[in-house]
Amino acid sequence: MTGATESAPVAARVPVLNAANGLTLLRLMLVPVFAVSLVGSGMTHPGWRMAACLIFVVASATDLVDGWIARRFGLVTSVGKVADPIADKALTGAALVLLSWYDGLPWWVTVVILARELGITALRFWVIRHGVIAASRGGKAKTALQILAITWYVWPMPAALAAVGPWIMAAAVVVTVVTGFDYLVQALRLRRPAR
Repeated sequence: MTGATESAPVAARVPVLNAANGLTLLRLMLVPVFAVSLVGSGMTHPGWRMAACLIFVVASATDLVDGWIARRFGLVTSVGKVADPIADKALTGAALVLLSWYDGLPWWVTVVILARELGITALRFWVIRHGVIAASRGGKAKTALQILAITWYVWPMPAALAAVGPWIMAAAVVVTVVTGFDYLVQALRLRRPAR
């Protein structure tokens, strides 16, 4: 009789409102604040550019922290899995589009990076029933290079240092494209029918 009354342990439900998701939400809310600051600078006013850059760096830092908190304290949620990449793409996309709008960055760079980012997001949804495409070291290096390059472009650098920006962005574009192909190969392998 005692066996009948015992029940299987119930997995603890992770609340949607938690620290990790709160940081993701903060990053989403900082996107328009960053955009307004950069537009306010017109890419000519150093004070506004510095403010925009600091907002971008803080928002980017929340991406590192929210992931660590979610994994460390078991706060991974379905909402977080969807919201986190959306927040990342929104922040990076806003920065790239505005930099190109103000002729600080060639449009083809923005198009290549955003096409890759949106394409990989679509691929992840395409294979979600077959498995998860985990972030690779290359993907993390891509993110770090993009953040560094955008920071370099937004901050009002002296001319000598500003000349380094295109080289950092070139490295970011190369790693972005190469890792994009790597993710495509992973997706095709996941979708391949088992023999």
